[in-house]
Amino acid sequence: MCVLVFSVCPLWGNRNPADWNDPPTKVTVATIQRRFEDRYRSATRLEVTFLERYSESGRLVRTEAGKAYFQRPGRMRWEYESPEKNVFLVDGKTAWFYVPADHTVTRVPAKKSTDWRTPLALLAGGLKLSRICNKIGYAPQRTPEFSEDVMLYCELRGASKKEGREANSQLGTEVQDVAYLEVAESSGELMRVLVNDSGGVGIEFHFANWQFNPEVDDSLFRFQVPRGVAIVDGDLGAAQKSASP
Repeated sequence: MCVLVFSVCPLWGNRNPADWNDPPTKVTVATIQRRFEDRYRSATRLEVTFLERYSESGRLVRTEAGKAYFQRPGRMRWEYESPEKNVFLVDGKTAWFYVPADHTVTRVPAKKSTDWRTPLALLAGGLKLSRICNKIGYAPQRTPEFSEDVMLYCELRGASKKEGREANSQLGTEVQDVAYLEVAESSGELMRVLVNDSGGVGIEFHFANWQFNPEVDDSLFRFQVPRGVAIVDGDLGAAQKSASP
């Protein structure tokens, strides 16, 4: 998984880098999980700035940035602003990926979407980690970007027992069907998500400037197909790969 370079994005420059020699936290995983869930439970809407890095076989392919919005129940909108504009939207029933430059929009039922952003739509209103994770634990083989954060592993639902044992063994090797979450220890705020798939694809999301219950219009979470845009029913992942530079 690639490492974020903060000099290219000053949004995250106001926190102290992690001390690699710090001892592991004494706070229990259950406490961190409760703080995480409590942090977002009361919010009906959320807004956050994100930085995303996409790699293949350890090689950085692209870096993107923008803003994401979440609304109860189960809706979200990711507006990519650089290096090009596109939109990933879940309206509660359907997931849409729109690339204006290609004049196409790909859609898939939200329940069938394999995109790891889809379960994050549950953040607004209180996401239960148990809905997406079979197991949750500390990931000491992963170093948080900031000293006040902790790293958790989340064995995604559907992961094999063998992979679960690998995650539990806390080895430094990559495990498929496991996501790593960087969470602020004191507040439970989500700072970073790292995911690897079986094809060697790695995705890293970094979050900053969470806004709780911002004033946004409901129409932001409804996708209106622009005139002249073709609708394609298919794999969102494949559509996003084809949209990459």
